[in-house]
Amino acid sequence: MEENLSLTENTSNANFIHDFIDEDLKEGVYNKVQTRFPPEPNGYLHIGHAKAICIDFGTAEKYGGICNLRLDDTNPTKEDVEYVDAIMEDIKWLGFNWANVYYASDYFDFIYECALKLIDKGLAYVDEMSADEIREMRGTLTEPGTESPYRNRPIEETRELFKKMTAGEIEEGKMVLRAKIDMSSPNLNMRDPVIYRVLKAHHHRTGDKWCVYPMYDFAHPLSDAKEGVTHSLCSLEFENHRPLYNWVLEAADIKNPPRQIEFARMNVNYTLTSKRKCLKLVKDGLVSGWDDPRMATICGMRRRGFPSAAVREFVDKIGVSKAYSVIDYALLESCVRDNLNLNAERAMAVLRPLKIIIDNYPDDKTEEISVEINPNKPELGNKTVTFSKEIYIEQDDFMLDPPGKYFRLCPQKEVRLKGAYYIKYASHETDSEGNITAVHCTYDPESRGGETPDGRKVKGTLHWVSDKSAVKVTVRLYDRLFNVENPSDEEGVSSFADNLNPQSLVVLEGCLMDKKIENAKPGDTFQFMRQGYFAVDKDSKEGALVFNRTVALKDSFSKKK
Repeated sequence: MEENLSLTENTSNANFIHDFIDEDLKEGVYNKVQTRFPPEPNGYLHIGHAKAICIDFGTAEKYGGICNLRLDDTNPTKEDVEYVDAIMEDIKWLGFNWANVYYASDYFDFIYECALKLIDKGLAYVDEMSADEIREMRGTLTEPGTESPYRNRPIEETRELFKKMTAGEIEEGKMVLRAKIDMSSPNLNMRDPVIYRVLKAHHHRTGDKWCVYPMYDFAHPLSDAKEGVTHSLCSLEFENHRPLYNWVLEAADIKNPPRQIEFARMNVNYTLTSKRKCLKLVKDGLVSGWDDPRMATICGMRRRGFPSAAVREFVDKIGVSKAYSVIDYALLESCVRDNLNLNAERAMAVLRPLKIIIDNYPDDKTEEISVEINPNKPELGNKTVTFSKEIYIEQDDFMLDPPGKYFRLCPQKEVRLKGAYYIKYASHETDSEGNITAVHCTYDPESRGGETPDGRKVKGTLHWVSDKSAVKVTVRLYDRLFNVENPSDEEGVSSFADNLNPQSLVVLEGCLMDKKIENAKPGDTFQFMRQGYFAVDKDSKEGALVFNRTVALKDSFSKKK
């Protein structure tokens, strides 16, 4: 079943996870609620993880329980402390705090003892077949698997071989420990899955203590149980793993086992969330890094200027469902836009400057013009910007021969400068190639603030920056990275490159803002009047601010397609 959730649809869903928990508490199955967020520290978190974080931590908060952060570090060849630090930063940025930080490696001794218990109960055996042979004998969805010739080896022999594996006496790939379940099960995950393998790799926490490491499907339920988790919340791809999850807990004699509940993953169009495919984008230079503001990583969204509250609102609007769905990226942008409209400071920035000379304004005069910091928060009051004889407006805000319904500056129309005066065209200057380099205007001294003695009104209001207080800034105009809705369906870097949106990043140098903005810090957000919402980038230096466009004032992407 598939849903397609767009900006205009009602995306609110009942939370069936909470219904299950309510039932468990009512029937006395559990007397508390404890969850965990268990990422593998082998990459950066993305928008899909944001949903899982909100569900795991939000559920614990709702029931007055706790949620732990548990790093699934069972594969030392792919894990790094860099990712651990990034994961912690992302969770905190989203507004959540864990009760404890644990690692799967904290439980390695316990998990190992559980493996020995399974061996002693005749529920696990050492298999000497190769990975390819195991795969071939696993069977298909319509045909049962074939039992390994090592499946019924004596318990003592299996125990002795497992000890040799643990002692480092066995080469990688030569032996594995498999659970003995049912090779004819209709669920392929139950056909004697591998639960331990030889891996002679240095672990970032346990060092060289271990030469064998548990597989995820074995370590995960036991870690949940050891930790005291009551409800193990995970995405829908683990639904077929639930019988194995429950089997492991029962076989290991776990009392009061956790309950696994699955929810649908978050799939957002025009984005990639596969770690493998995102890594290709990074390694091949198609993006600047994992925190490129066009990436769907949490660090990329943070750098772009997405408010964490907007991401949480996005997750809340989607709701919790079991149905596969594709979320319209416009819904995420809408949540960001709504949040920034309420909270972002207003600023006037001219991205493509055109000089305006007000001929009848005194040469040596300057004024401080009062403008609102945020019209949605009148309690913040006003700030001032400098006005003078020479100012800058957007190049697009002047035309000599405009089309109909053009309400910006032109020979035929008077316009208002935001917070300042009415001006009208007088003449213009051009360079040797005929390009307009400056426009001369006159102003009405009686029109300051938009009021005139004769009560006349104009339809066009322009933002501007004074020559006397202008500072140059760099602006990066970001848009969606891909032109296709489902880039995950495409294979290979070449196809990624073919489907990149050529307008996903446009860099503008020499943009102008009032110098009072010079103290802005990375992460500060603004609404550039008539332009969109922007955030100060980490690449900014003193006297050289860099702004990232977070989102436009309205969705224009659909019109471009």
